[in-house]
Amino acid sequence: MLTVSDHDRYLSGLVYVYPVLSRRAGGVSVGINLNPNNACNWHCAYCQVPNLTRGKAPKIDLDRLEAELRGFLAAICRGEWLARNAPEGARVLKDLAFSGNGEPTSAAEFADAVALVAQIRSEFALDREVALRLISNGSLLAQARVQEGIRRLAQAGGEVWFKLDAGKADATAKINGVRLAPRLAARNLAICKALCPTWVQTCVFRWDGQAPDDAELGAYLDMLDHAKSGDGRAIEGVLLYGVARPSLQPEGAHISPLSAAELAMIVDRIKEKGLTVHVSP
Repeated sequence: MLTVSDHDRYLSGLVYVYPVLSRRAGGVSVGINLNPNNACNWHCAYCQVPNLTRGKAPKIDLDRLEAELRGFLAAICRGEWLARNAPEGARVLKDLAFSGNGEPTSAAEFADAVALVAQIRSEFALDREVALRLISNGSLLAQARVQEGIRRLAQAGGEVWFKLDAGKADATAKINGVRLAPRLAARNLAICKALCPTWVQTCVFRWDGQAPDDAELGAYLDMLDHAKSGDGRAIEGVLLYGVARPSLQPEGAHISPLSAAELAMIVDRIKEKGLTVHVSP
């Protein structure tokens, strides 16, 4: 039975397709894992991927991806998979999400995979009721091939969940394991939201018992304010979430949940910017 505390990518026994019970999606999410090699260009402290390594996605077998997704959607839409595997009250397919065990846009076949998944969703007549999403750290948005994939996502009525966990370079290095100047993160977010409807997704927690301080929170809020009021399309809002599942990275030892009051304070600060916030504690 699926639970929000276990997002095992191999529950389905497939390479590229896996189901999870998603707090943020509000039901069953069918993930498209373009990183079955557990390789990512980031190393987030809260990541639940086992044996995470630095790198990019391997060559994607699009024929296998197509066969796996068609078979799995048939089991959900025409069979009893949801009744057998999802808890009562959550037996609804909410989205098809490019996520998985690394940064999906690092796959050379990313744009073609987006087009393929969008086509299969249409063939199953799921366009209106099942969202198409990309969950990304946004780090490769300057590349033309990634932008083409985002355009195809937008053409299919999809959206991006763009990871932004901090507004200062030192906090990003600590949380996400990369050296990334805030101006580059802001540039990537600007490119993304210009191409496709984009939500910012942010994981919040205590580090060594300390909640984010005023300087860290202020820098993050400044980035949100610019993403809301800058040139072009504004972000759709913020998906704020806590740590519901244990990290499988050594850095996870530093992490613990925020209190309800601390989380509520951050929510209020974001709302003061005029942004919509959805919270998953």
